[in-house]
Amino acid sequence: MIPKTSPPNPSRRLRLGLHLGSLAMPPALHLQLAQEADRLGYHSLWTAEAWGSDCFTPLTWLAARTSRIRVGTAAMQIPARTPACAAMTAATIDFLTGGRMLLGLGVSGPQVVEGWHGVTYGKPLARTREYVEIVRAILARKLPLEYHGAEYQIPIPGGTGLGKPLKLMFRPLRAAIPIYLAAIGPRNTALAAEIADGWLPIFFSPQRMQVFRPSLEEGLAKAASEKAEFDIAPIAEVRLGNDVSACREAVKPALALYIGGMGAKNRNFYYNLACRYGFEEAARSIQGSFLDGRREAAIAAVPDALVDEVSLCGPRERIAERLAAWRDSGATTLICTTTDLPTLRTMAELVL
Repeated sequence: MIPKTSPPNPSRRLRLGLHLGSLAMPPALHLQLAQEADRLGYHSLWTAEAWGSDCFTPLTWLAARTSRIRVGTAAMQIPARTPACAAMTAATIDFLTGGRMLLGLGVSGPQVVEGWHGVTYGKPLARTREYVEIVRAILARKLPLEYHGAEYQIPIPGGTGLGKPLKLMFRPLRAAIPIYLAAIGPRNTALAAEIADGWLPIFFSPQRMQVFRPSLEEGLAKAASEKAEFDIAPIAEVRLGNDVSACREAVKPALALYIGGMGAKNRNFYYNLACRYGFEEAARSIQGSFLDGRREAAIAAVPDALVDEVSLCGPRERIAERLAAWRDSGATTLICTTTDLPTLRTMAELVL
């Protein structure tokens, strides 16, 4: 929630979110965590999707069994749904929850977009910009939808010729649902700051905010109107425990997977981010081992220093000390990834 004309304010109160990811744990635990976060005063809970469970179905189920906490997608894959489908779904959940919906969007990567969804990767920045414009136009419901862009043509030309501009059949509870963009690259981070209400970076290093600041400032300077708020909402794994080394080891498999295998060798956004942080040698080792099928070696190659930069590990006192960097970075909502109720409660005590 950073004003366009001001730098990040370290004294601003940090909010907490809960990231539940996809359905990788028993549904009962998902529900228990969501309800406890709701009780503790967490700002939001978030679900995700890759090529397994979708993000909206569990989000709706959890929303129906919580009362105050906002519910968001981190992130819904843009190539998986038409803009109209995304707008209809978001408007429906927002209506049913009394205005708690947050729509987090991401373009994903070429392997998933083309290999799973069967859609050409094309120009992701242009697609994202047009997608957001269309979703907002649908929710605003001022006119029947017509859009003529490079990526989307609505009504689509050709076909039967019977397509006609339509307007959302019901009036949304809110004409503007907050839209977040998941981004870590320079250009899509700038786009998030320009057109979105919030930014969802993964593997965010609060002590390297200078890596992202030029892109954020560039985007905010291009925004159509001055933003009263822009939510910087990084997603970070939190591991609470007395053994710092053991906590770090629990975080390393995810970093090895993303840096090593979430993308092609020459097109991996997470690998590039690790390099931008100064971990080029480690990133090469992680990726090389992972692509060779040596996953244990890839995990072993993840530096402790990188884990410490992008996550919170160790006993309560250590996490409390390291939270200062997250507050000072300008982050406004810290979205915690955890499957542990004591961790959820400890973070609430330290932050809320």
